[in-house]
Amino acid sequence: MSERPKEAEKKALRLRRANRDQVAPVPAYLDALLEQDHLARLVWDVVERLDLTKFAETLVVVEGGPGRAAADPAVLVAVWLYATSQGVTSARALERLCVEHLAYIWLCGGVTMNHHTLSSFRVEHAEALEGLMTEVLGHLVAEGLVGFEHVAQDGIRVRASAGAASFRREKSLTEALEEARAVCAKVAAQAGEPERESRQQRAARERAARERVERIEAAVAEMPSARAAKKPAERDKARVSTTDPEARVMKMADGGFRPAYNVQFAADTANQVIVGVDVTNVGSDMGQAPGMVDQVEERIEELPGQWLVDGGFASKESIEAVEEHGVEEHGVEVLAPVKASKNPARDPHEPQVKDSATIAAWRIRMASEEAKKTYKLRAATIECVNAKARAHHGLTQLRVRGLEKVLCAVVWIAIAHNVLIWIRTSQEAARATPVTE
Repeated sequence: MSERPKEAEKKALRLRRANRDQVAPVPAYLDALLEQDHLARLVWDVVERLDLTKFAETLVVVEGGPGRAAADPAVLVAVWLYATSQGVTSARALERLCVEHLAYIWLCGGVTMNHHTLSSFRVEHAEALEGLMTEVLGHLVAEGLVGFEHVAQDGIRVRASAGAASFRREKSLTEALEEARAVCAKVAAQAGEPERESRQQRAARERAARERVERIEAAVAEMPSARAAKKPAERDKARVSTTDPEARVMKMADGGFRPAYNVQFAADTANQVIVGVDVTNVGSDMGQAPGMVDQVEERIEELPGQWLVDGGFASKESIEAVEEHGVEEHGVEVLAPVKASKNPARDPHEPQVKDSATIAAWRIRMASEEAKKTYKLRAATIECVNAKARAHHGLTQLRVRGLEKVLCAVVWIAIAHNVLIWIRTSQEAARATPVTE
């Protein structure tokens, strides 16, 4: 037994060893990098069918004119849609993937990318993104992939890009603003002194000082809104973040309290297509349904038969506001659980004296077996959409700050989600179609 290892050591093993001094053949033909049915190719096929002219409206570089050629918006849209489908949310990580990962190299097609361009493109085209989502929904509706019998809505709290220690009260914010302005003035005064640092270092220091003043000023401006959201007795305790002034401390799914935004999705129950997106810094879902119904009606010019929400949305005012939509053509019925009565002897589904006709009808409707059966579609639809957004599209912690930029990031997720449904159903239809010779 002891002799066998010694015998093995004497053998001249023939191995394929690494030799990095040789010239290795690398495929230069980009189109050969991916299989024909690779998801990146399918995403590109979808992007080629979309109208992206709004993304190019801000570009000023023209043929024959000065300046470096701009990156094609179609490439940037395709890269971000594919990255979002894979859960990539960091512009710096995406920059590395564009030179290391074959799928991103193929999508770029030789167009160089840097994280500044990628990061700016993600959040600087809010109007174009809204139009893109509406256009994708239009294609899905035309192909019969949006069933408008039921729509379910729910909100998820997503961790903001701000630390809990960045939240300060009004007095502390005022002191911090004075200090930041003093530092900014000192840095500006040193600009005329003999150079002790490079021009780039001085510019970076000036920019950092200036941006800190701007962030704290934004936090001070947000203080009245934060105070108004508090109960009258607690308004003096209102705090605002100096990192992300529009973020608010919310109760999360695990019971803890952290800086977050409330992301709202609405999806049809037939294919889980996202038909509405919104972001708010209010921790409660109460009152969020009417605005989403307005958005869906504007996007698709059609209203669902029933709107499914959980008890967090079900205020009487919200129910009445939702059911007022489309009264002339057809009403929108709200399916939401009726709150249990404090009096155990009273049936909560029985109309009350103070109820309007709409609320009385809602109580009676929710007592029926048909409504209870239909309401089960809510969790099966929107909870699945929320889970996919977290698990597959990276909606676990936001990397951008401010309501406007956060909404852009969430709209990218909604578009990627819908594009994947479009691709999947198109492939299923193609496989089901018999091949004729």
